[in-house]
Amino acid sequence: MNYRKLGRTGLEVSEIGYGAWGISGKQWIGATDDGSMAALRLAIASGVNFIDTALAYGDGKSEELVGQAVAEAGHRVYVATKVPPKNRIWPARPESGIDEVFPYQYIIDCTETSLRNLKAETIDLQQLHVWNPAWTSRDEWRRAFEDLKKSGKVQHFGVSINDHQPETGVGIIETGLIDTVQVIYNVFDQAPEKVLFPACVKHDIGVLARVPFDEGSLTGKINAATVFPEGDFRNHYFRGDRKQQVEERITAILKDLGLSDPSDMASVALRFCLSNPAVSTTIPGMRSISSVQSNVRSSDLGALGQEDLDILRRHAWDRNFYA
Repeated sequence: MNYRKLGRTGLEVSEIGYGAWGISGKQWIGATDDGSMAALRLAIASGVNFIDTALAYGDGKSEELVGQAVAEAGHRVYVATKVPPKNRIWPARPESGIDEVFPYQYIIDCTETSLRNLKAETIDLQQLHVWNPAWTSRDEWRRAFEDLKKSGKVQHFGVSINDHQPETGVGIIETGLIDTVQVIYNVFDQAPEKVLFPACVKHDIGVLARVPFDEGSLTGKINAATVFPEGDFRNHYFRGDRKQQVEERITAILKDLGLSDPSDMASVALRFCLSNPAVSTTIPGMRSISSVQSNVRSSDLGALGQEDLDILRRHAWDRNFYA
């Protein structure tokens, strides 16, 4: 496992982090507590020292499992979590005022709840789970961040940028009041490279690249015949003919790269993210032992060569399946 600095926090984090949404027991159907704990333990034993969770994941269930795994680790594992929008609307709507999404006391109270779930005295990285650039100059989040840091309950702060809107994070970066941004970045959505990543490098902001597999399409395991469990959010994400579209896109990528095995796609997807020096860590979901093993191995393979990166640049896909 290779490690990178998380921006100006100075923390040395594993470049393959652990995305803990899928272990929450909601939306991603099929996870069990025993299976999730086994995956968490193996990831930590394999060198993963950064876990990203959220209070909204299973109404705290993910945080509780993460807290248990970290307590058992026997060595330093950094935990990032998130304050959910009070109105429970993802992503933040342009017309939503901060008073209905992140009022001061709400940020404080959610952080206290996360600390209890994690059974921790401090949170390494607290993030706002949505962002609206209209809030940049508002006092509510600024005071909350300042007071939580003064009390020692949070060490560092960041924001999770709305789906496919990387440019909306630039304003808050320029305030100097956050340490990280979390953003969708993968082979299909390469937009953060244009404006966001240069701003992050300039201001020494850590980057958490989320959704490196595009909710599974970039693992090479989804095709037109794929069936998801009832209640799984991917039934909505890949609705209509979207699975067929994904299959065609992945087939084209593999052909251009000279690869014949679709299972090679997952490693290519992770190494694409890690090939950008602005990225501090990428946080794939890992609910199984085999996923942990495969994802961790990608770190050892290193960055992609320029020829492969040039090929992947041509496969950027401008769309929003969340909408």
